[in-house]
Amino acid sequence: MRLHEHQAKDLLKGAGVPVPRGIVAADAEAAGEAFSSLGVDLALVKAQIHAGGRGKGGGVQKVRSAGEAADFAGGLLGRALVTPQTGPEGRVVGRVLVEEGLEIERELYVAALIDREARSVVMIASEAGGMDIEEVAHDTPERILREEVDPRDGLSTEAADRLASGLGLDASGASVLQSIAGTLLDLDASLVEVNPLVVTAAGEVMAADAKIDLDDSGLFRHADLEELRDSTEEDPLESEAQESGLSYIALDGTIGCVVNGAGLAMATMDVLNLHGGEPANFLDVGGSADADRVESAFRIVLADENVKAVFVNIFGGILRCDTLAEGLIAAATKLGVSVPLVVRLEGTNNHKGRDLLAASDLDMKVVSTVDEGAREAVSAAGAGS
Repeated sequence: MRLHEHQAKDLLKGAGVPVPRGIVAADAEAAGEAFSSLGVDLALVKAQIHAGGRGKGGGVQKVRSAGEAADFAGGLLGRALVTPQTGPEGRVVGRVLVEEGLEIERELYVAALIDREARSVVMIASEAGGMDIEEVAHDTPERILREEVDPRDGLSTEAADRLASGLGLDASGASVLQSIAGTLLDLDASLVEVNPLVVTAAGEVMAADAKIDLDDSGLFRHADLEELRDSTEEDPLESEAQESGLSYIALDGTIGCVVNGAGLAMATMDVLNLHGGEPANFLDVGGSADADRVESAFRIVLADENVKAVFVNIFGGILRCDTLAEGLIAAATKLGVSVPLVVRLEGTNNHKGRDLLAASDLDMKVVSTVDEGAREAVSAAGAGS
């Protein structure tokens, strides 16, 4: 679950990380009032969307009066903002953050994150703040500093001091780094990124921007954080899938996938790619799926207009194949599937499941292996060679 900048800053502030004063506004008039309330000569009006590159997309503006704040906010709110991270469709701006301007001496990059390759929690930092960190890592990797974070005790004093020294920060800066790392652990987050972490003319270290991605698997421990979810920023199909107990991620291909088990789902996508096809989604119905969940899976997959064929790949362990077949028949009949179906059933009660499918009126191709199913799905979708 991704958070807005202002939400991330509120959480960082609660953890002891200094942040600029700011007020969230949902309309132009409120943005003007926010400027006046801050009592400053210079402020930033910043679009609040779940995407980076807002400045490059025209979503951030310096303003010097309440009127300028209201005018700029009025031009942003309610329209789609296109940034390098949104795609051409952009994201509709529902709120802006009106924030005091800072007299910035230096901009730094800091992030605490899960390094899945190293299987550890790490903090990375660079003096090249405010830039695309991917470019920095590619062009000048020596500018990237890295320290491991203990999952129980956080960023050690020694590690914080090494990072702070590399960034030209003093002991107070090292303390801020420890607080950022601690935020990742305390929130069960997968990423806490501050870009830029700035040093002001007065020598204060502050988070001028912030991004926090929460691990959905840890939200059961943080009911208060669930309240920060902005469903308008999420893919509606992914939101529906979550409510139905499905693991679903939309992709760009034309072959819808309905699979049980994350590993099998990944393998299914790999085999589709091997034969020249492109999966339209990752979807795991889970080991204990019932007819209702199967129907939800089909409804979500078929709601994607790019889907030209559906590959159902089930290995029945906990989920029996006859149960899956009953759910599949009911869902396909109710929803009126108009694209080719390819079904592979193996495991518990697979023969019963296949018999049920054969006796139905559904137009589908029942196969015996994943490889055969992938070939059939790719052919049905008109992809591959």
